[in-house]
Amino acid sequence: MERSFRKHMADRILIVDDEVAACEVLAQRLSKEGYSCVLAHNGKEALHHFYKENFSLMISDIKMPEMDGLELLKKVKTLGPQMMVIMMTGYAEVDTVVKALHFGAYDFILKPFDLDLVVFSVKKALEKKRLEEVVADYDQHLEELVEDRTADLRRAYGMLKKAHLDSVKMLVEAIDAKDSYTRGHSDRVRKWSVALAEKLGFSEKKIESLEFGALLHDIGMIGIKDEVLQKQGSLNPMEYEHIQEHPLIGVKIVEGGSSFKDEIPMIRHHHERFDGSGYPDGLVGENIPLEARIISIADAFDAMSSLRPYRREMSQEDALVEMEKGKGKQFDPKILEIFIKEKIYGS
Repeated sequence: MERSFRKHMADRILIVDDEVAACEVLAQRLSKEGYSCVLAHNGKEALHHFYKENFSLMISDIKMPEMDGLELLKKVKTLGPQMMVIMMTGYAEVDTVVKALHFGAYDFILKPFDLDLVVFSVKKALEKKRLEEVVADYDQHLEELVEDRTADLRRAYGMLKKAHLDSVKMLVEAIDAKDSYTRGHSDRVRKWSVALAEKLGFSEKKIESLEFGALLHDIGMIGIKDEVLQKQGSLNPMEYEHIQEHPLIGVKIVEGGSSFKDEIPMIRHHHERFDGSGYPDGLVGENIPLEARIISIADAFDAMSSLRPYRREMSQEDALVEMEKGKGKQFDPKILEIFIKEKIYGS
């Protein structure tokens, strides 16, 4: 049951969804971008196309009859490990996210989808695929190309890192969008954390890791109930306990793959407090990973100076006064001093 849209010699996309209308809307929009699209309405039909034809990318729903999207993803990545796969779902359940990342999904699109966001994700996925092919080709011929291609390889690697960062940003933005009050929060925490790390003399490699850790610090919020996130007024003890689960949920999500092992301590410990009264492990002082201590300051400042459903935002000046009260209690005093003295929050 194939319907082909406008041909594109370089990139063919397999769209899999049991909702016919959703398939056609995606295909029509992507065909305008110059891609050739083939439609399938369940996992078995998609596999039939995959066995017979070559595709650059697959977009698949998760909940489908015959064979669900996760099983399809697993089979496709087994047959073609380099295949780029974007998953669609209306229900971003933690276990589903973990499994999909573990099986090799590139990105998630939440339904109802934004067509511009889908196009952006497809372009980034295909760009990443091409860059990976360039890097793989260079690896095969590295000895003979090392002298005259080193500069090209570095550029390709830099572009690949940027593509990877862009894909993480897109996932984080989708999660932030669950709560209109936190939109842009993770990217601001990333920016301030990196600025702090530069003042502290971090190496380029450590800054890169911190950048991903800061972006992903609240990824566990995907497992927190909307009625708790958006509650008007103070949380009761049970709701507060539920919120406190998000660092461990975040760890569960990222440990499903191999890309973010170094960032797990940042995600787990960004709510520890310098005096040991934080969560989830009650770590004290310098036992808290340095990167987590950095993220906690950027995180707290943005939370205080942003509008929340239970209170109005503070001015930057009032937020800094509150943070001074937490010096040595909630926050590492040396890092907080740099944050305030160097006006990192204004960068």
